[in-house]
Amino acid sequence: MIAITGANGQLGRLVLEHLASLTDDPIRALARSPDKARDLASAQITVVKADYDDPASLPAALQGVDRLLLISGSEVGKRTPQHVAVIDAAKASGVGFIAYTSLLNAPGSSLMLAKEHIATERHLRGCGIPHAILRNGWYVENFVGTIAAALAHGAVVGASGNGKFSAAGRKDYAQAAARIVSGSDLSTRTLELAGHPAFSLDDLAAEISRQSGREIPFTNLPEETYAGVLIQAGLPEGFAAVLADSDRGASQGELFSASTALQELIGHPTRALGDFVAEALENSQPAPA
Repeated sequence: MIAITGANGQLGRLVLEHLASLTDDPIRALARSPDKARDLASAQITVVKADYDDPASLPAALQGVDRLLLISGSEVGKRTPQHVAVIDAAKASGVGFIAYTSLLNAPGSSLMLAKEHIATERHLRGCGIPHAILRNGWYVENFVGTIAAALAHGAVVGASGNGKFSAAGRKDYAQAAARIVSGSDLSTRTLELAGHPAFSLDDLAAEISRQSGREIPFTNLPEETYAGVLIQAGLPEGFAAVLADSDRGASQGELFSASTALQELIGHPTRALGDFVAEALENSQPAPA
């Protein structure tokens, strides 16, 4: 049996979709609130309660599971104990293989987001369970808000300078995770999963300009100034700091990788920047009256 944590999240739902097309094995969808994930259930997929913050809920959820996809939690600052609880419960329940969604270039990364991934990777290495660390790059979907703000204010704003993002679509990463957790290779390994070609925010601005017919420049700001802009736009202070810090890391090459492992794993090119921008622009259009 294959189990997936965070199954009701954006990535988890896509993984389930791919998994169901790759294997006939029973799948267990682990969700904090099963009532909110009832639509995931099928003849193949069972939805059960598994709360990162309630370790007592984890052993029963993992009983009988052979392979586990641990999708990293979304609560920055709480993820290390959450992930450790899942890994420890998996070991106690006899899980034979774990795949974990980490961050691109995690070991050498100075990003705020990297710390908890580094700690989780360390715990995985010490748990004795064969595992695959899937170091995901940036999602292109992370730039939906950037595009909306650019259309509203006439500029792409950030703090990444000339830094490149090796971003791919969430579906690309979901397909990769599904292939790993359902595949025949259950050896311990680490994969740097990067989208190609990488792009800068200047490239993003140029693509928005090309498709919208407007002149949308990229305005590069100091990290602290950019964080202030995000706060003024309504983002919580902590989240704004994380996003600005990520741009700072991108300016230093921390969100770039030349690895082609993602394309090789999924068997097709990753989501193109132009296609993503086209969809974002289409979604930004008001609905017809």
